[in-house]
Amino acid sequence: MTMSELQAVEKGIDQRASEPLSTKVVRGGLWVLALRFVNRCLRFIRTIILARLLVPEDFGLFGIAMLAIATLEALTQTGFETALVQKKENVEYYIDTTWTISAMRGVLLFCILVFSAPLIASFFNSPQATLIIRVISISALLSGFKNVGLIFFQKELEFNKQFFYEFSSILTYLIVAVTLAFALRNVWALVWGGLAASLVRLVMSYKVHHYRPRLNLRRKEFQELFVFGKWLFGSGLLVFLITQGDDIFVGKMLGPATLGLYQMAYLISNLPVTEISRTMAQVAFPAYSKLQDDLIRLRDAYLKALHLTTFCSIPLAVGIFLLAPDFTRICMGAKWVPMVPAIKVLVLAGLIRSIAATAGPIFYGIGRPKIDTLWQTIRLIILVILIYPLTQRWGIFGTSIAVLSSISVATFGFSLGVIRITKCGTYNFVRTLFVPAVNSIIMSAVIVFLKIHIQINAIFSLILLVIAGIITYLLATKLYDTFFNYEIGKIIRNNLKIH
Repeated sequence: MTMSELQAVEKGIDQRASEPLSTKVVRGGLWVLALRFVNRCLRFIRTIILARLLVPEDFGLFGIAMLAIATLEALTQTGFETALVQKKENVEYYIDTTWTISAMRGVLLFCILVFSAPLIASFFNSPQATLIIRVISISALLSGFKNVGLIFFQKELEFNKQFFYEFSSILTYLIVAVTLAFALRNVWALVWGGLAASLVRLVMSYKVHHYRPRLNLRRKEFQELFVFGKWLFGSGLLVFLITQGDDIFVGKMLGPATLGLYQMAYLISNLPVTEISRTMAQVAFPAYSKLQDDLIRLRDAYLKALHLTTFCSIPLAVGIFLLAPDFTRICMGAKWVPMVPAIKVLVLAGLIRSIAATAGPIFYGIGRPKIDTLWQTIRLIILVILIYPLTQRWGIFGTSIAVLSSISVATFGFSLGVIRITKCGTYNFVRTLFVPAVNSIIMSAVIVFLKIHIQINAIFSLILLVIAGIITYLLATKLYDTFFNYEIGKIIRNNLKIH
């Protein structure tokens, strides 16, 4: 991409700058939620079908390979792309350097994975994982060469374009993995599905954005990006150890079959709730970066994002907690039932993490990633202390308790930090949690009442409970909005208007 083309892109971006950023945060979040809802529906369908066709050990073996990739990615992450989003000035001079480092990193990860695959498989006492790791390592290579120009979509909140290519990869994964699962009935359906998705993601990254990279490593730009990226590396490494450390521990201590159960429990319990928080965080970070010098607008944007996050995540978590046993038994089969206790604990952890996730973009947006690193460190320490004794005593249920305990303490610290930085006040912060919590309690009462009087033995009755829960929650929210000025309706209406 030439300099003039990049300047034209940023000129077009400036012409849209007059729109209030708090509005762009919320509208961007709503559009991303809509787009990602389609993506997650496809992923949900894929998970249910594959869970029926494959066994927990297949998912565990695939999980070992993905853990190997995730470990190396955490150890080599640069944070350069996030640094580009955080920068307020033009970033065209940094693009080629960022892509060059990304490509070099992809090649490095591929080589390390190919040669270390036997050692990784031996660590998990699963020699059959060796070939799986080597094949799936191609995904790491492909990822290194993706189009870095996509950061312009994130930087300027054009998420409809960014997530188009993600939708393509998820659809590819669904078609390839499910087709091969019917034919092979083993872990290779997951492997080839994941590899096909990575290839499509690479191709689509160049279809949706016209930036064309060149190998060009500038020392000055590298050093500037590294200053910011080093804190992202530290925080990212901590997040990896926290979010993936439990998987590594379970895989090593309890074996691939139990790892498959635990990872599936984590996926079901956290996917809907975490998806909302990740979506809002991705939308909010570039906006907060632009508002870092305007406290009033920063606070307004944060409270709107928190409103939307809690409005969606709290009832979702409550619904999953109540319906997890019936969903697992009806949709996935008896072989997955042992994971239900872990699902119930992990969905609470996911809910608490969704609240913490609203604070992270604030810390990075104002250029203070040290706060995030501090509390992630505390979270890791608590997890390390608790995970072995609790897992040894109660298996993956104990692991889930350790995860819940660590995120609870860290979220308390995140919340204090964001209240102090934005000066939003404890009352405003707690109020956003209180209202959806009360409405979710009303929703849960209706669901429990219906469960007592309806025999849940088919997918139709399960869908009926879900619909009843949604209607009850929305009605309760409407009443509270009308009589107590909750404002969620106003936020959604105002920010869905087309300007």
